[in-house]
Amino acid sequence: MGLAATGAVNATPCPSCGTLIAPGLAFCAACGTRTPQRQAGAGPTCRNCGTPAAAGAKFCGVCGTVMGSSRIERPVGAGPRGVALNIVDEGGTILGRHEITNDETTVGRGDATISFPDDLFLSPLHAKLTLKDGRLLLRDLGSRNNTWHFIEEPHRMVDSDVLLIGSQMIRFKRLGYPGPHPPEHDSTRRMGSLIPSADIARLTQVRADGSERDVCHLSPGRHLTIGREKGDWLFPFDPSMSSTHAQIRSEDADFVVVDAGSRNGVAVAVRGEIPLRNGSRMLVGDKLMRVEMA
Repeated sequence: MGLAATGAVNATPCPSCGTLIAPGLAFCAACGTRTPQRQAGAGPTCRNCGTPAAAGAKFCGVCGTVMGSSRIERPVGAGPRGVALNIVDEGGTILGRHEITNDETTVGRGDATISFPDDLFLSPLHAKLTLKDGRLLLRDLGSRNNTWHFIEEPHRMVDSDVLLIGSQMIRFKRLGYPGPHPPEHDSTRRMGSLIPSADIARLTQVRADGSERDVCHLSPGRHLTIGREKGDWLFPFDPSMSSTHAQIRSEDADFVVVDAGSRNGVAVAVRGEIPLRNGSRMLVGDKLMRVEMA
């Protein structure tokens, strides 16, 4: 049934794309923009999805939100609604907003759901967001520059994790436990540097062309602080790094990276599919994004 048959006289244009929207619809069918509407004489408008309700209604008939409540309440087991990606600057100011209304949303420089054609750091199809079983999941699509997720709690590193600390890309690599030395034919004992314990992992600074520069070895019981002015591994030339930015903590044979209260955060390159939550931040190309879930 076309729009003309459903009351085109009372339809309103979408503020984003201009497509006519029938009364009572919360989203534009053409572009997915949320368009709260309120008909004359109707009851309150749902705070969550924007659907007008009948006078005296206690719940929204579309999403189940309690009408008139100061909080958004949804039925038990319901997934997130009103999901959006906010483009923000380093101070958190919102520069742009993109609603997530499909089960799958791609971000890239080319034919993507959310496209930034002028961002040369983006691959044509760079990353994908999936709404599944009430969760928002993020996956990198084999991009050239990685998709970065800013940690919100200590992150236990696994082999080949890549960290973004300030503007430094740092790769974590397991070395394994050293085995016994092969027997020597000469009976003379070899001298060597005194070290507290054997190195079992290393951090390597990675240049833009993929080549390696500085290396810092990790051993059990040794913590490592990274910063611009204070710490064990310093990057005084990096203005985007805080004075004390991150710490690598040794936990037995594992190593955990912790944000030391930095200004710009610590990010890990996305591998596989990771869950996001309200307030999660990610870097895709040169776009810093923050997840908003109503």
